[in-house]
Order: sequence, then structure tokens, then C-alpha cells
Amino acid sequence: MLMPKKVKYRKQQRGRMTGKAWRGSVLSFGDYGLKVLEPGWITDRQIEASRVAMTRFIKRGGKIWIRLFPDKPVTKKPAETRMGKGKILFEMEGVSPQDAAEAMRLASHKLPLRTRFVQRETSY
Repeated sequence: MLMPKKVKYRKQQRGRMTGKAWRGSVLSFGDYGLKVLEPGWITDRQIEASRVAMTRFIKRGGKIWIRLFPDKPVTKKPAETRMGKGKILFEMEGVSPQDAAEAMRLASHKLPLRTRFVQRETSY
């Protein structure tokens, strides 16, 4: 599962959990995305479970980008990442909008936060 290769400090303070995400709130790579609607913590296991659910549904079609990384070592439990509201968690391209929406719906069931399916407005 996802984990930093090397960290400077073993533990980190939790920090505040308010406000919107400063970065990562727009689609950068794919045509479809899964956007979080509330601030919260996501573990590396939840990220991996979501990724597996999406890749199993789309089989070999399309490409998936994971836009978050669990690099906040709060306790001895799995490393977790803090996110503000509005951050894009996953992006996808190369599949139909219906397949992308269904794959993102399956992924959202693995996450502890409310999410929304988003797509790119303009085609380039």
C-alpha cells in the first residue's frame, strides 16, 4: 500500500480540519474525477480499496490517477492524509461517462467522506 519511502520525522501533529482544499480542486489529468465534499482523514487502505474497485470495474480500459498520498503519520496505525473540502481524489480517462460514473460510485463506497462525480466541461 501507499507509504512514504523515508520521512524526516516519525510523527506529526494533526492540524486543523477546516476550510477548502488549497490545491488539487480541479481536474488536471483525466476527463472524470471524484471530488470530496467534506474535510476528513483517508487511510492508505481506503485509497487502495477504492483503486481496486475502480480498476476491477473498468477492466483494462482507461487510465486512473490517484491525486492524494497518505503521508501524515499521526499514530502508529496506518499513515493517513488530511484533506480539505473540494479536493479531487481520483481522475480517470479513456472510458465512457457512464462507466466512469459507475467506477467512481464503487470507489466512493470505500471512502468515509461524501463525494461527487465531476467531469471536464470543455473538451480539448
